[in-house]
Amino acid sequence: MKKWSILVGTLMVISMLLAACGGGGSQTIKVGVVAELTGDIPAVGASCKNAAELAVKEINDAGGLEVAGKKYQVELFIEDNAGKADQSASAAQKLITQQNVVAIVGPNASRYAIPASEIAESSKVMLISPWSTNTKTTLDAQTGASKRYVFRACFIDDFQGQVVAKFALNNLKVTKAAVLYDVASDYNKGIAEVFKATFEANGGTVVAFETYTTGDKDFSAQLTKIKDAGPEVIFTPNYYSEVPLQVQQAHRLGIDVPFLGSDSWGSAEILTLCGTECEGYYFSTHYAPDAATPVATKFIENYKTTYGTTPDDVAALTYDSFGLLWMALQNAGKIDDREAVRNAMAVITGYEGVTGNMQFQEGSGDPIKSAVILQIKDGAFHWYANANP
Repeated sequence: MKKWSILVGTLMVISMLLAACGGGGSQTIKVGVVAELTGDIPAVGASCKNAAELAVKEINDAGGLEVAGKKYQVELFIEDNAGKADQSASAAQKLITQQNVVAIVGPNASRYAIPASEIAESSKVMLISPWSTNTKTTLDAQTGASKRYVFRACFIDDFQGQVVAKFALNNLKVTKAAVLYDVASDYNKGIAEVFKATFEANGGTVVAFETYTTGDKDFSAQLTKIKDAGPEVIFTPNYYSEVPLQVQQAHRLGIDVPFLGSDSWGSAEILTLCGTECEGYYFSTHYAPDAATPVATKFIENYKTTYGTTPDDVAALTYDSFGLLWMALQNAGKIDDREAVRNAMAVITGYEGVTGNMQFQEGSGDPIKSAVILQIKDGAFHWYANANP
């Protein structure tokens, strides 16, 4: 009897050790997030973190995500990249090797998503960037081929640059445009170049194409050149933290033509920082809270209840990134097989998200989806037009 008790006790200890080490099979779905919680765009990181936690809470409160007939709780690991490229890469590495996550959501800004995507690709772990629109995020730098393990929930810069250029020509009826952009940022530079090429290919003229470098605060020299060139509109595909200063300096120089922006304007912080000086301006982005579908309306209401504010495009795209991941996990039928989850993600053909319907085609991590044009009016963002691919 004594020997039997010892044997039972030994087996129980071994069982506990195996469970702790994962030897008994994974009991939770481990997901990582890399976000810009500190650094140059903390509002972006905050929105990403909020939406990620909301998406996971909803799943866990419902008893877990059902995969192959069994429900699993989701364990979320959030890393701050501090608004730095090197920390984006190291954060991704930590999540993969130390936390053993099945997938990573983020980073958001292209200049941080690109280095993190390189780590994910070399490690064969799926990464979904909610907000990175630069084509380099999902393309191999050496071969130009699509990365196998890197996806995004947003449209790409090429599409966005074309949308804004055609909006200026067709809706605003202008033929002369100026551009001011951050030459040190892949995101800003990419959209600026596509805008210029599209605007000129469709009969317009870019009369000034001015640059600055990340962290600059004085844009008077560039804006003076722009003023002298006589544009009818100015395109600034720059971040919400930079645009207000650029607009204010332009107004002080007597520039009174409309400004156009890209999805980097999408944080509500721009309304506070810019005040009335951005009134009437337009920008392209991913969804319009005031023209929401039933799926989007439910998300917006839940987000407002939880955080007391209307979710911006980063929050919406982060939530959609998790929705895509949930679908991939369920279609794969496995929670800890990174390759199976990646393969399931690559062939999603019908996901109805907060930011619209999207689908993937094997061989590309870029979704097929639409964009919207918003106008800043009466201190808020308002839907103005849709732009289909």
